[in-house]
Amino acid sequence: MKKRIALCAVIMLAAMGVARAQGLDPIAVRQAGMSLQAGDFAFIRSVVAAKGDVKPLEAPAKAIAKWAAVIPTVFAKGTETGHDTKALPEVWSDQAGFQKIAVSLGEAATKLAVAAKAGDADEVATDAKLLGDQCAACHKTFRAK
Repeated sequence: MKKRIALCAVIMLAAMGVARAQGLDPIAVRQAGMSLQAGDFAFIRSVVAAKGDVKPLEAPAKAIAKWAAVIPTVFAKGTETGHDTKALPEVWSDQAGFQKIAVSLGEAATKLAVAAKAGDADEVATDAKLLGDQCAACHKTFRAK
């Protein structure tokens, strides 16, 4: 039994070493992050539409704000193609515009988190629309249909 545990530990350490040596795939990271953001936003929209308790929306709004700060880093040069990416060349040719939308997304999400924490349903609804507008602005300019 001890030999099995030791063997498993060696295999796990070797696998971790390979994963570290290969590094993270920024396209896979950004696609996973965008999927998580979409899920958080869908939850926010569903609570707003149902006129539910907005206090639990603080956490997904904060998660979107944190992700917004990371977004520009996962669109590094050299990641223009692969993994069926929908990113348009404008992401790299208009970095300032792309980063501006990411900052606006983070600000809108932070504003929503504050309103959610306060339990202000009207403000959360307004901020959710603003957040959606930021998503749409990015998709319109920087994402293929």
